[in-house]
Order: sequence, then structure tokens, then C-alpha cells
Amino acid sequence: MPTTRIVLCYPVESRHIAQIQAIAPDAEIVNAGQERVARELLDADLFCGHAKVPVEWDRVVAGGRMQWIQSSAAGLDHCLVPAVIDSAIPVTSASGVLSDQVAEHTICLLTAITRNLPTFFRQQQDKVYVRRATRDLTHSTVGIVGFGGVGRRVSEVLAPFKTRILATDMYPVDKPAHVAELWPADRLDELLSMVDVAILCLPLNAQTKWIITREKLQKMKPGSILLNMARGKLVVEDDLVAALEYGPLFAAAADVAAEEPLPAESKLWTLPNMILTPHVAGQSARRIDNMTNFYCDNLTRWRNGHPLRNLVDKQLGFPIRVAGQV
Repeated sequence: MPTTRIVLCYPVESRHIAQIQAIAPDAEIVNAGQERVARELLDADLFCGHAKVPVEWDRVVAGGRMQWIQSSAAGLDHCLVPAVIDSAIPVTSASGVLSDQVAEHTICLLTAITRNLPTFFRQQQDKVYVRRATRDLTHSTVGIVGFGGVGRRVSEVLAPFKTRILATDMYPVDKPAHVAELWPADRLDELLSMVDVAILCLPLNAQTKWIITREKLQKMKPGSILLNMARGKLVVEDDLVAALEYGPLFAAAADVAAEEPLPAESKLWTLPNMILTPHVAGQSARRIDNMTNFYCDNLTRWRNGHPLRNLVDKQLGFPIRVAGQV
């Protein structure tokens, strides 16, 4: 029987490779990195990673060898191209693996806005000691757009602030007790009109690309806040700039941008009511350990013929969630 060839493209160390090898002792494991991943994928049976370089997915699919793609990110826009979508290759995401870190970063950005920390940081640089107005996160209404692994964890860390939480999702199942309403995705407009804070936790796909437009932003309440913790291309950035300059938004924060790095000429850099971080919400000293643990669990399932965790509906780009299995 031919040796199974597993290609990795995430920053593993030798101990992570040994951990995977222990699950699949008969497999050849190739740590391709970004430098070699495009070439190595042409001869791969299994893939775990996130290729940030162009990959000839048409050739990978046409080769007929690839049997399963495991993304090392929650986002799947790097591999859910038409050839993969139309193929029989199962795709699984890393949804939830980095949810603790992204939720922590979300709270950091949101409390920075409500407690007016950017203003106070600027005053500190200028040695100005002046009290300014702050706002309360406590008792506010928060909308979470996309209630997967990250969205659910964000709701958990928000709950102690006595917030009223509304959420929308393609799979609106298993509503936690601390969430007031969990609605289908087609109720996004209603959610935006009701919340003080909207937090984007959506994957990027054909249905969600540029979903937050001027029209959507104008549905939000005067003085509301928008956070994008997902993908930059969910939001039309020129429309966001207008909403920050002329209303209705009080402020916004984003850990992502439509083009990364954010171009120097972008007005988002200069807006005093905008906080930007450089796609670092998922960073953690345990990130690679957690991802490898997840992959080893799914690899064990794969080898034993058991259902895979985070199996994706490739047309939608969402992990399939079933009531009672979230």
C-alpha cells in the first residue's frame, strides 16, 4: 500500500511533527512551510495548514490524490476555491481552536473604546492630565454576527458584563442561556438596528464578502460601535470611514484589513475613533500546540473512519453545526 503523504504548512516544531507521526506512524510527514507548500501539495494525500502563497488548487484537485484538507485557521478563503468546492475533498476548519485568544483581544479592543483609552494614551504622551468622558460596556446590547467557535466564546466572555447578547448565524442552533436571541443570518439588518455594539465573527466567502456596506452601517444606531474580528473583506472600508466621520458610528476597531498590511494612504490610520491591530488576535504561546492537538484528534478520526470535527459546508464556508453537537 502506498505511504500516506501528509503535508504541513503551519509553524510546527520537531515535537509537533513527532506528535503527528505517533498518530500516523506509517505516514510520510512533510513540513513544507510557505516556501515549498505550493509544490508539495501536488503530491499530498492530506494537508494541514494555511498556504499564504498562491497554490495551483486546480492541479491539486485534478491530480486525484488529495483526500482531506485541514485548515490551520478558522478562515477558509485560502483554500475554498472553485476547484476544491466542486470536488469531493472534505475540508475542515480550525474554528474554535483560537477562540480564547480572539475573544480576549475582542474584549481588549471593546473596553479600550468604551473607556476612552486611545484618548488617554495620547494625553499620556503629551503629559496632559485631563478627565474625559467614558462609556459603559456593562448593560449594553451587543450583537455577534457569526456564532461559530469564536462568536460563542466572545459571548461567554461578554456575559459577565451583564450585556444583552443577540447573535445571527447560518446554523442558529443550541442557543446558550446567556444569549438573549440567536437568529438566522437573514436577520442581520434587524440585529444591526438594535445593538450598541456589533462584532463580526464571520468567515469570508462569496456570501459574506463586502457584507458590511454603507447601507448596513446606516442601519446601526447613532453612537454605536463596530468591531471586525474576522476578515477585512467583510467590510467596505470607504463606507466604514464615512460612517466614522459622519455617523452613525461612535467608533470602530479591527484586527484585520481588506489589504494586509493596510496601505499607508488608508484614512483608517488617521481617524481618532478607529483602533487598528495588525491581525494578531489569534496569537498565543500555545497556538501551535493547540492546533496540533486538534489536528491529531481529527487525524485519529480520519484513520478510524469517524466523523471529522469542523467539517465545512464548502458552498457556504461554514463548519456544519447540528443541534446538540455544538
